[in-house]
Amino acid sequence: MITVRAAAVLIAGTLLVTACGTMAPGEAAAPMRDDAPPAAAPASTPPSTPAASDAPAATAAVPSALDFSATTLKGQRFDGASLAGKPVVFWFWAPWCPKCRSEAPAVKAAAATYDDDQVAFVGVAGLDTEAAMREFVQRTGTGEVTHLADAKGAVWTKLGVSEQSTFVFMKPDGSTTKATGPLSQGDLDGHVQRLLGR
Repeated sequence: MITVRAAAVLIAGTLLVTACGTMAPGEAAAPMRDDAPPAAAPASTPPSTPAASDAPAATAAVPSALDFSATTLKGQRFDGASLAGKPVVFWFWAPWCPKCRSEAPAVKAAAATYDDDQVAFVGVAGLDTEAAMREFVQRTGTGEVTHLADAKGAVWTKLGVSEQSTFVFMKPDGSTTKATGPLSQGDLDGHVQRLLGR
């Protein structure tokens, strides 16, 4: 009875070892296949995880107000989504507007004060032809600011603007406040400081 039990244990042990991948004496290894799935890592080895610094940076969510595309007065494509996650000052103006012309020096100075990574300034021109818009930019010396040609008013509508001159101050989270111009240099600086939480 003991020898039958010992034989059964020996056979079970042999089957267990063979089933786990150990080759029996004299047995040739099976050839590797190119399409075979990779062997699983041993259960005792935890899966590797990238260090926090190796993880890709999270991209900012795009507020619905920035879900637009337009063309700049220089003829380049502009995607509103590129502004997501940063403070933005939108300046809505028209070429024939005297208020817009009077506040152009304040916009130019404010845009020169802040780096694009700090605050993005975007002029949104409308209510006239592109030729008139370009002439306004040249006359006011605001060419360093990105200006969108919004002759059809799509961006004006997207941001809820119905008159010029209007400023829309957008925080990185997409929340906005509006101010009707003309704004003086001090007024504009005050709005930008609040936009930056200072």
